[in-house]
Amino acid sequence: MKKGKKYLEAAKLVDRTVLYDTDAAMELVKKTAVAKFDETIEAHIRTGCDGRHAEQQIRGAVVLPHGTGKEVRVLVFAKGDKVAEAEAAGAEYVGGEELIPKIQNDGWFEFDVVVATPDMMGVVGRLGRVLGPKGLMPNPKAGTVTMDVAKAVADIKAGKIEYRLDKTNIIHVPIGKASFTEAQLADNFQALMDAIIKAKPSSLKGQYLKSVTLTSTMGPGVKLNVAKLTN
Repeated sequence: MKKGKKYLEAAKLVDRTVLYDTDAAMELVKKTAVAKFDETIEAHIRTGCDGRHAEQQIRGAVVLPHGTGKEVRVLVFAKGDKVAEAEAAGAEYVGGEELIPKIQNDGWFEFDVVVATPDMMGVVGRLGRVLGPKGLMPNPKAGTVTMDVAKAVADIKAGKIEYRLDKTNIIHVPIGKASFTEAQLADNFQALMDAIIKAKPSSLKGQYLKSVTLTSTMGPGVKLNVAKLTN
């Protein structure tokens, strides 16, 4: 793919032979975010895990201290008292059975995160084929299957993100926006890394973190010194 002039100019600022420490990487990733919009800053973490083994699957969630910089729309599947609880906590959409045809047949996806109470998982399960591939299926490990819908919604609105291995055993997560300060990005990144280091599978032999790269939406990758992150 042909790279644009701005990308090539930004890429000159990054020395591909260097593994940067966190502060220098944050400075660089902000400097190389030169698009006209507020780019998302992402972390890409390549692990030594083999996600084909259930015990080496990594999945969880963490609240970023400074949020993601993105407005997150929450859909809650609930009934009874939990409907009012979810609405009071700020969920954009709350419902049950009646939402199934809207999502399944009408292709309605005006939400970013789905939360469900355990008693609604039978209903939500019927949407597995459409929610699963989009990474929207509620999951107890991520705190999105819970009776405490108010806390789940509040955490998501406060900047809770989910992390999980993809098919190539890499974790891709947003840690903020290019408009954030370097300190805010570093705080968010540290919170994420603490959670991922803690989630290391006990059955894993060999190196856990193979590489960690930061990028902005349109910018070049900045590689970090993994050894310094795990000390």
